[in-house]
Formats: sequence, C-alpha cells, structure tokens
Amino acid sequence: MNSWSATESFLPNKSRIQLRRLPLLCLASFVLSAGCQSAPVTTELDDAVRLQQVLRHQKVGIVTNHTAYNTAGRHIVDVVAELEDVQLVALFGPEHGIRGAEEAGATVASEQDPAKKVPIYSLYGATRKPTAKMLQNIDVLVFDIQDIGARFYTYIYTMALAMEAAAEQGIKFVVLDRPNPITGIHVEGNVLDPEFVTFVGLYPLPVRHGMTVGELATLIDNEGWLKKSVHADLTVIPLQHWSRHEWFDQTGLPFRQPSPNMPDLATATVYPGLCLIEGTNVSEGRGTDQPFQLFGAPWVDAKKLCPRLNELELPGVHFDPASFTPASIPQVANHPKYQGRTCFGARVRVIDRNIFQPYWTGIQIVNVLHTLYPDSLTWRTTSFDRLCGTDGIRKAIIAGQNLGALRRNWQPDLAQFEKTRRKYLLYP
Repeated sequence: MNSWSATESFLPNKSRIQLRRLPLLCLASFVLSAGCQSAPVTTELDDAVRLQQVLRHQKVGIVTNHTAYNTAGRHIVDVVAELEDVQLVALFGPEHGIRGAEEAGATVASEQDPAKKVPIYSLYGATRKPTAKMLQNIDVLVFDIQDIGARFYTYIYTMALAMEAAAEQGIKFVVLDRPNPITGIHVEGNVLDPEFVTFVGLYPLPVRHGMTVGELATLIDNEGWLKKSVHADLTVIPLQHWSRHEWFDQTGLPFRQPSPNMPDLATATVYPGLCLIEGTNVSEGRGTDQPFQLFGAPWVDAKKLCPRLNELELPGVHFDPASFTPASIPQVANHPKYQGRTCFGARVRVIDRNIFQPYWTGIQIVNVLHTLYPDSLTWRTTSFDRLCGTDGIRKAIIAGQNLGALRRNWQPDLAQFEKTRRKYLLYP
C-alpha cells in the first residue's frame, strides 16, 4: 500500500467513510437540476507527461491535502515521487491539515511524513506563509488542493501566500487546476472592502467568484495583488474537458470532502451564504450530519420562521421547519453552538441550484432572524463582518434599512470585478 492510501487510516472514522462513499453517491437527498452523469473531465494530475516536463530535474515542494487525487485514485505525493528525475523534498498543509482531519480554525502542527521521509510544514499554525527556511533546496513549489468557490474558504489564500513566498525566493510556482464545484459562471456578492482584509478574505473578490484556483492564481499574480507587487514564475496546468457551467457532480470526478464540515456538493452549494450564520449566536448546523443545510437556535419558532422566509420567494430555495440537537464530533465539530440542546429552525432545500443565490439568501436569513428575535439574536461582530467583507450589511440589518438598495450599491464594484475576471478565464 502506498503512503497516501495508507494515510486514510489516520482520518476520523466519519471522514474516512465519507471519503470512500461519496464518489458512489448521486446526492439523492439533494434536488438537483441535472442528475449525476459521466463526463470526460480529467484533472491536471492525470497529465503525467506534462508533469514530467514541468518538474524534471527539479527539487519539488507540494502544497496539498487529502483532495489531491487523480482519476485513478492516486495521490499527488505518490505520483510526483515516482516521476523520473524529480526529487520530492517537502510537503505543506493548509487549514484542516494535510489529511483534512482538523476542525475549522484549529492550529495545525508541522510533522514528518513517515513514508516519504520529508517534512510536512503547516501553513495553518505558526505561519500562514512558507518561510525562506522552509523553501530551502526547493526549485518548484506545486499547489494542488480542491477549492469550493467561496471567498472565505481559506485554501485560495494558502495558495496565494505560497505563490508570494515562491516569488520572493525566485522559485517556480505550479498550480494543478481543479474544477470550481459550484460552477465557473455564477458570481455573486459584494467585493471585499480593503478595511476587512483577513485570512478569510485577502483580496477584492466577491463572495462567489466563479473561478478555478488556476484562474485565481493568474488573476492574483497579474493584477499585482501579491505583497510589494512581486510576480510569480507561474505555470497553470489546466483541466481537460471541463466547462464552466458544470457542477461538480456533472464532471464524473469523485467528490472528496475538502474539509470536515463540507461533506458533499449540497453543502458547498449553500455554503457561500449559510456560512454567514457563523457570525451570529444561531447554530449553522455544525455538530449534525447536515452542516450549513440546517440552522436554528433553542429560542427560534420554526413554524414562524419558515413562512417568513418562504414569503420572500428567494430564487431556487425553500425552507422547511426542522429541529436538531448539535453534538460534539471529534475533529469535526468540537463543542458546537448549543451542544446537547434542541434547536429549532429550518432546513435549506435548494430546488433549482442554477438560479439559487446563496449569499443573498444568507443575508436574508440573518435579516429575518434579527427582525423576529431582536432581543435574542446576537452578533459575533468581527466574524460576521469579516465573512461579509464589510460592516455595511450588519449595520443595515440592525438599522432596518432596505437590503435591496444595499445590494444595488455593490453592483458597480461587482461589474468591475467581472470585467477584470474575464481576462483570466481558461475554460469555455
């Protein structure tokens, strides 16, 4: 057994089961606009000839995690280690660790890979950016991690900071591209205000950017967004046969959950909006088997909440009354909100994902919760504003302002982003 097949045994039982079962599922519990179908999409990691050309005679470091498999089920660590005249010298892991088993926000320690005998440097511990010492003896730094398409998902910033470090050290940077699971055509939300730059939002992106990691790397580099406007020696190895309109379940590729609370495509679909609930004292469903698809609190009346939400006639979504009891799940949801207490709220049922607007939906959910329960809803102010990339949304909700006007105000910046974005799109 190779080392990266073996590392599945280090994952929590729940994660290990999902990693193996999800490729076999057609997400029957989620109403989709198109059923599961085969597609001749191949990943960058399937192009061994191109990899050999790019990496031959090089000492290689890899920024990766548990999602970096090719269509034959082989992990990038093993693929690269077996390339002729290529020396693997270091690995780098993002948030959740290189095996994807750590809870969101948990500090991850560096370690040693027991099979490959190379260091695994954490980029979610003492540093978020590779240091010059970590990059010693590396000629090429390779990035291969599956993103989910939301501004506040941190893998894209691990990529950007690694690219920045590589540029500063004169090291080549290679991105092995992967699909945007929630399509490459839908763009939504306000562009990040520079005053709210954090590791859940480093650059002026909308919440749903509609780009692959390879496209984002090219945009970030060419637009001069790296520190001191350094530029990377960047190579993107693209996908084959992927179309921008395709959702992940239409690619024919197996879905490997990118993080412990991102178990399936249904969760990724709602995440760009439902993640906002993390910035309040309402449960976002962590500690259940449907994180971000459930939300509620002990003080919510589900029979009052759901009609108010459904009256809004938000595109492509319906809200069903639900109750749930969050439980502590090791390495997935340690001590979630309202652990052991019954919460009442809603289940988010997407009925047409192609017109569904997750970010706008998330804003409206928080607004209705504030309207119904102004004395019970509290804000995790810093968290909410960082996720939104502005404090304007929270302030507008508190003041009872017209949210439609708020959304119209962010359209010029969004239109400018879409104009810039078009220059860097790699796929039809």
